[in-house]
Amino acid sequence: MPDLNTLLTRCRQGDDLAWEALVRLYQARVFGVAMQFMRDREEARDAAQEIFIRLYKGLDRLDEGQSFLPWMLRVARNSCIDRLRRSKVRSPEFAIPVEDAPEIPSTDPSPEQETMMDARQDLLYRALGQLNESDRELIMLKDIQEMKVDEISELLSIPTGTIKSRTFRIRIELAKVVRQLDPAYGA
Repeated sequence: MPDLNTLLTRCRQGDDLAWEALVRLYQARVFGVAMQFMRDREEARDAAQEIFIRLYKGLDRLDEGQSFLPWMLRVARNSCIDRLRRSKVRSPEFAIPVEDAPEIPSTDPSPEQETMMDARQDLLYRALGQLNESDRELIMLKDIQEMKVDEISELLSIPTGTIKSRTFRIRIELAKVVRQLDPAYGA
């Protein structure tokens, strides 16, 4: 696989195969961001498609020296926020809680491993759902999307020291919420 800069250059030149490779490379991250905001699998899938459309249209606006991942996550975040704002204007026809949504099957882990991972993920999403929006977003960017502190600082306009101290505090709070939801977890 070519390096990211080569891939981006080829995408800007209209190379469909390069775009497909870029989408495959980042589709899980984009879906993860969409899922955190939309909290519904179908909405997250639709949002992810919308995000990739915005990314494709905006590739020419990405500066040569600018890091792709923070830019992509900013576009994803803003797209989800816009989508949520639009959805508040019109009422949804139906809403399915995240825990009732069907899981996307995976071919890699065994059924037992998948069940355990699903239970952990469900527990994590339920715990994250009990945090306030800014804390949930910070944990999502730092721990789930694995962004660097300075990238988060630039994205959210928050000092790096504040990000470090808040993520430490939020992790402790998240652990307490997890234990409240499932007292057997971590025992």
